[in-house]
Amino acid sequence: MNLPNLITLSRVPLMFVIVWLMYQSWPGAATLAFWIFIAAAVGDWLDGYLARKHNLVSTFGKLMDALTDKIMVLGLMVAFVDLQVIPVFWALLTMCREFLVSGMRMVAAARGIIVAADRSGKTKTLTQLIAIGFLLFVPMLTNDWAFYLGTWDLSPYSEVIHVIGLGLFILGTALAVSSGASYIWRYKGVMLSEDK
Repeated sequence: MNLPNLITLSRVPLMFVIVWLMYQSWPGAATLAFWIFIAAAVGDWLDGYLARKHNLVSTFGKLMDALTDKIMVLGLMVAFVDLQVIPVFWALLTMCREFLVSGMRMVAAARGIIVAADRSGKTKTLTQLIAIGFLLFVPMLTNDWAFYLGTWDLSPYSEVIHVIGLGLFILGTALAVSSGASYIWRYKGVMLSEDK
């Protein structure tokens, strides 16, 4: 187990910590959730950078990088739906896409073909991560900053940030559906061919 893979796998427990913090009401919980998420998002870039720099790119790393991205995004999306931050319809669209693409990847892997994330998939993930960052920033602003700043009314700012985050989330969902269709179309021969 090398350092890039450890960074990749760390996103799974970090997701649980972030979700737990999202449900806490004590001052600082939302800020901690936001910054842990930022660290996890930076880790998503860092693991690939280190793997390429030190020639540690592996099949395990490619698969787990894509899988931990999905776990992080889907876990936080479930919490956002439960907290009524995002509509369930958009979350379900993203979940369907992720399960379909993951299933396609498993079929391809069983036939010796590794389907790594391409540019469209990476753009989708980046958009989703930025959207989540905006959505996590809102409670940090309304709960923590408002607590420490006292009389300042930050609700107009939080509403704008929420709208931006929701808009980016919807864009990320559209990119998810588009890139998912692209993956499935490109590898349809692998999925539909009979086992030999």
